[in-house]
Amino acid sequence: MNPDAPHSARSYLFVPGNRPDRFAKAFDAGADAVIIDLEDAVAPDQKDAARAALAAWCAVARGHRAQLVVRINDDASPWFEADLALVRTLDSCAIMLPKAESRRQLERLSAALVPGTGVIALIETASGLHAVDAVAAAPAVERLAFGTLDYALDLGLTDDPRGLLYPASRVALASRVAGLAPPVAGITAALDDDAALRSDFDLARACGFGAKMCIHPRQVATVHAMLAPTDAQREWAARVLAAAQSASGAVQVDGKMVDQPVLLRARAILNQPPASPAHPAC
Repeated sequence: MNPDAPHSARSYLFVPGNRPDRFAKAFDAGADAVIIDLEDAVAPDQKDAARAALAAWCAVARGHRAQLVVRINDDASPWFEADLALVRTLDSCAIMLPKAESRRQLERLSAALVPGTGVIALIETASGLHAVDAVAAAPAVERLAFGTLDYALDLGLTDDPRGLLYPASRVALASRVAGLAPPVAGITAALDDDAALRSDFDLARACGFGAKMCIHPRQVATVHAMLAPTDAQREWAARVLAAAQSASGAVQVDGKMVDQPVLLRARAILNQPPASPAHPAC
């Protein structure tokens, strides 16, 4: 994983912007990217202090292996301009924009950022989903993320996961059409429920997602493991490629025809990295 490429990250670990005591621990927790959150995790009367804490930490922090992502406040909030002023001073960070709902928003944001700053657009409302194709194609957008909890609240969904199948598929489809990396799945709020984490991410993976937002370091290893091919999948892929290389015509593996899509899938499996080892929890 290239730490300077947020669009290649598998895991995005949140840490509140007003908890600088947790910043270093989050960056050492094994996630590919760390989201320092200036939005939902920070109360209105602590926004200034959170920005100051982030600026101070970035001024002295060096050599962290995870990519820094800053979730700013949305463009309709009174804190948006101050957040922009801060991120323009930070080196090598990406921006997560909450409540992404139009190309106009992203054009405004892109014009205000240092050239080359990547943006993760967070789709979390009905309006955002309705405009997801325009958002995905907007300037500076490198990846989409799906805020499932806010989306469910906006539409009044129940806890039935079937309500997320259509929007998740739309976000993944828009990402593919725009040439973006597979999108980032929303958080699993249950900190100690590995089964819930796996169930949530299973649904997202089935819809075409390739990463997940995490709210605790212990979730990271599970996400990485779920994205890594199993030993059985790697063995199957190796057999497919070996059979194709040794055959002069059509070939079958496990009673199924090996055509070009199957070969491409086998190569993709073998090119994927193994799951990352677990890191101590913060």
